[in-house]
Amino acid sequence: MATAIVPHSVDRKPLVEAFNAQLRAADSPWGFYVDPTPAWIPKARPDQPVWRELHLAIEQAGQANERCVGAYGLKPQAWRVHGQDHVVADWQGPVSLGAIDNRYAALGLRLLRDMKKKQPLLYSWGHGGDGEPIVQLLTKMGWRLYATPFVFRVCHASAFLRKNAYLRKDPRRALGQDVLAATGLGTLGFSALHGALRLRSGKRFSSTAQVVTEFGPWADELWQRARDRYDAIAVRDADAMNTLVPAEHRTDEWPAPVRLRVTRAGQTLGWAVVVHKQLSGDARFGDLHVGQIADSFGLPEHAGEILHAAFKHLRGLGVDLVTANQSHPGWVQSYADNGFVVLEDRRLFCASPELEALLQPFEQTRRSPFLTNLDGHGPML
Repeated sequence: MATAIVPHSVDRKPLVEAFNAQLRAADSPWGFYVDPTPAWIPKARPDQPVWRELHLAIEQAGQANERCVGAYGLKPQAWRVHGQDHVVADWQGPVSLGAIDNRYAALGLRLLRDMKKKQPLLYSWGHGGDGEPIVQLLTKMGWRLYATPFVFRVCHASAFLRKNAYLRKDPRRALGQDVLAATGLGTLGFSALHGALRLRSGKRFSSTAQVVTEFGPWADELWQRARDRYDAIAVRDADAMNTLVPAEHRTDEWPAPVRLRVTRAGQTLGWAVVVHKQLSGDARFGDLHVGQIADSFGLPEHAGEILHAAFKHLRGLGVDLVTANQSHPGWVQSYADNGFVVLEDRRLFCASPELEALLQPFEQTRRSPFLTNLDGHGPML
């Protein structure tokens, strides 16, 4: 049966609904967007620096009995690599009936190849380990895989110990955490841990954060000043950031972001985008109130001050835990300087052979690529 890969469209919404229903009926956790217009960063103008587009794999395309058997999303974005401008794309998916029907087992590979044909400078950032089938496939296809860390800092130890889900799967471990919470030893332990990390850095931070409604000319000036301090980075001028974090928040995949302009002694050092949400029954965070530093930017030497201000803002909102993903070693160290625990090798950056070639010499470039949650599928809280 012939299968065509086509842009998502309004007339094919019922096909996607049927596709999702078929996956759900087989107890698959996967699905795809029914609406062809992305709620987050739809293409609205020709010169837009970043947008999302959705594509479907349609069996018997154009026939009365056509149906959706797979799908994927792309997020093309203006990047600056080694001082030159390029369009680099993050991908989401692919999802196909191959998840529940072996007759479609090869469709994922075809979808991946179609993505790369449309956007050769292709990457994904978010896979969790070498054991995932998609990661094994990318390895066989010659993609570059580079592990990046996850960072966190506990604000309310008792709530963290009692309400997190990931560390409480084992009943004995859960009981131990309850004891630590009840006795106050957990609070003392986390205070000592984060305090020791802060003391080890020997740094003191004095920056402040101001909530702003948009990124203005000050963000453009900062971008011009700091952009070439990074070998590979998505464009973060005012236009790009106001597109990624628009005034009207339309997606329900994460809460409305807060934009922070970070200053010290009247000078703009950088900015951060933060989100927070009271979770309920989350597979990882359980019932915690979680904050996330979803994006940030400034000169590498100001990273500590920028993260200090962002963390202080989230802590003031009463969150139990602050998390982030970051690839740049200098920024990761700045998280540690702010008392964050760094867990290495938690998230894979997967680059197509074409993107890897652009990033050469990779051993040098990987010391200063800049990736945050907004460079992937978003904060996803």
